[in-house]
Amino acid sequence: MTATDTQPHEQRERRRARGGPVRDVVALMLLPLPLLVALAPLSFAGGGTRRWFGRGEGQRADAQAAKDAAAAFYELDTAHRDLRISIETITAVDTSPSARKAAEEYEGFGRRIDEVSQGYITAVDSHDLDRDDLDGGAMARARADLTRAKQELDRVKGELDRFAQGLGPLLQSAETQLARLAPAVERARQALLAASNALDAVRAQGLQADDLAARLAALAPELTKLNQGAGQHGVPETIRRADDVVRQAEGVRTEAERLPGKAAEIDKRLVSLRTRAQAITTRAGNVDPVLSELRRRYSAACWQDLQQVPEQATQSVQQAEVKLREAQQARDEQRWADATSRLATVRALLDTTDEAVSAAGDRLQRLDAVSFDRQKEVERTRFAVRDAQRLAMTGRSTPDPRHAGPLDDAVARLDRAVAGLEGRHPDWWHFLMETEAVRETAARVVQEIREARGGAGTGAGG
Repeated sequence: MTATDTQPHEQRERRRARGGPVRDVVALMLLPLPLLVALAPLSFAGGGTRRWFGRGEGQRADAQAAKDAAAAFYELDTAHRDLRISIETITAVDTSPSARKAAEEYEGFGRRIDEVSQGYITAVDSHDLDRDDLDGGAMARARADLTRAKQELDRVKGELDRFAQGLGPLLQSAETQLARLAPAVERARQALLAASNALDAVRAQGLQADDLAARLAALAPELTKLNQGAGQHGVPETIRRADDVVRQAEGVRTEAERLPGKAAEIDKRLVSLRTRAQAITTRAGNVDPVLSELRRRYSAACWQDLQQVPEQATQSVQQAEVKLREAQQARDEQRWADATSRLATVRALLDTTDEAVSAAGDRLQRLDAVSFDRQKEVERTRFAVRDAQRLAMTGRSTPDPRHAGPLDDAVARLDRAVAGLEGRHPDWWHFLMETEAVRETAARVVQEIREARGGAGTGAGG
């Protein structure tokens, strides 16, 4: 019962304590069944006790009416008390307007139950059915008052039952969350324990994992709040906190378990990048002879952009070696993120240097091939243009100007590139760049046509 239920309930109890056979019957009806059985011989046998039910049928009927009202009174009071458990379950979990409204309606039922209970108690106190001189009129009035009181008790009991039935969805949702509460808190505790054990394991291998330890230590206040329970912090908040602790603790555990592998991978990359830097240094030493060959056999336009490759390669490798030393130091100090960052820089430097060193040799090879047989390069490029032209004419009597224009320009550009080879020292590198540009134009037109036709299968090679 609520605080507002206390005074009416105490009044009911005081009034029940007064003498009178009707109240004796009411008190007996509220006793447990085994106790009633035990008291029965004392109440209705000899020993100086009167046979109260030995009166006429009218008195017995009035007594029965009082007894029925007492049962209704007891059932209503019990149902109201039992419903409090459901309300407390809902309000402990749910803070929605529906839950607040249910709690308010429950309190309203408390006031209405007090009113009808007070009416019942007043009816019982107003009629002493044990009087020998009770006349028929008084008996009729008692019967009417008691019947009316019982009807009021039954009516409110019916409304209370319907209210309890309407709480079904709210109660089910609350019970579902309550069912999640204990497992969620236990999962959080187990996740923290697993993370702690994982940290101990990596430390046993000589790894510090200080950042992970700090993250795990930061979860200690959350564990304290979980231990304080949902009574202090609420069920939804406790479940949310438990889920958050699980997520963070599992993150720490996962990273701790990966740490030995990460350390081994960094060690492997350090060795690999050192080896690669040495190999590039060796290859960079061969760039000068290649440049000499390019200068001897081809015009300046074919090699002048490569003049700085040897010097740039040397500088890049030196920078890479500095970053490698920094990465090694970060690894020794177990600053894993710094070590990984330095190694990424080393790899980028070596990739750029490798491309530059390879470019000189590749340039000489391509120039040798085209100067020996230019026609192969020309035919390859013309084929790409013709293929694009055929696709542009497929299903059309005249090509789309958006496609015909670029292809016509590509043909003219190829012709100019071929004509530019006349002379004693042709610019073979310019010729190769022009034929490559023409092929790119043809490929772009093909792609545009296919997209415009929704990816139709009429294809072009090249």
